[in-house]
Amino acid sequence: MDPTTQAFLAAVMGAIVAGGAVLAWHVSDRQQRRVTPAEEPLVPPGVATVLSVLRSSAVVVDEADVVLKASAPAYALGLVRGHRLASDELADVVRQVRRDGQIRDTELVIERRGAPARHVTARVAPLSPRLMLALVEDRTRERRVEAVRRDFVANVSHELKTPVGAIRLLSEAVTHASDDPEAVVRFASRMLTESDRLTALVQQIIELSRLQADDPLEAPSVVDLDDVVAAAVDTSKIDAESRGIRVHTRGTPGLQVFGSQEQVTAAVTNLVANAIAYSEPDSSVVVGRKATEDGTVEVSVVDQGIGIPSHEIDRIFERFYRVDPARHRSTGGTGLGLSIVKHVAATHGGEVRVWSIEGQGSTFTLTLPQHFGAEMKQEDRP
Repeated sequence: MDPTTQAFLAAVMGAIVAGGAVLAWHVSDRQQRRVTPAEEPLVPPGVATVLSVLRSSAVVVDEADVVLKASAPAYALGLVRGHRLASDELADVVRQVRRDGQIRDTELVIERRGAPARHVTARVAPLSPRLMLALVEDRTRERRVEAVRRDFVANVSHELKTPVGAIRLLSEAVTHASDDPEAVVRFASRMLTESDRLTALVQQIIELSRLQADDPLEAPSVVDLDDVVAAAVDTSKIDAESRGIRVHTRGTPGLQVFGSQEQVTAAVTNLVANAIAYSEPDSSVVVGRKATEDGTVEVSVVDQGIGIPSHEIDRIFERFYRVDPARHRSTGGTGLGLSIVKHVAATHGGEVRVWSIEGQGSTFTLTLPQHFGAEMKQEDRP
């Protein structure tokens, strides 16, 4: 073999060796990458399992504020947007806990476009040196209940001040008019009126509080609507006669519901009393009752009174709300009657509706599930 051929073969063998070395280096590099992947912070399996069954909202965040894991309620509440916390305030609390390792509790308001704001409480704690855990509870309903209670106490205080203050002033007037028998009689009569109003207010507050407790009916029984309507009309008879208002009863006799005789009577009595109080003198009020095809009974109270403006119909069942505040002092209303009617309807599985035209009158309809007596049940059997 001549020297030129030997040199050529040597060059070819060198190229092959070099290529093999390069190929071996690439294979080794790939193997190393597979064996030693980049280390990533992972949520421990046990923690992930616990988060999946929590009813509260839970979020796990890494050192870069990236959300690694979040429970379903957290997404529903709007705590997470993409892979980040939606609340900057909550993110700031997470960073503070990461710096010093101290567990922190805070209150936040979560706002989302097109949805009402949510009031929440959050507790942030370190889960590991690199992971932070945030547990969030939705307190929106509790805040609303607290606001309702505050309003209720404020309204009750305001309503109680009027008759109590009037009784005090009238008692002072009686003392100073001790030499005038006619004045004493006049002031005493006013004191009696205010004390009756105060008694009615206290009784309705107690009744409304009991209904709002959502307690089941105690010893429910068959309620005869004929007796209920008769009692309601009789209760308001004196007020109706004093203003020349005629109360007529119509409808199907013998209808029954199942529940509390006292509560159903209170509801219908409030409807009749309202109709009389807001009707013009020498007008008529009609109390009717009928059965419907869907197994309910309707008790309707129709008046020819001042009516209700359309923009106020949705508010008339609120506690202490009055359509005509200027008249409630003279009518002696407490603003609680329709609230009681609404709660009685709900307690008995029914509803209350209103139809009204301002200046012409109103119709309130109390709908309750009908009770069919044993005789009717036997007749229906094949």
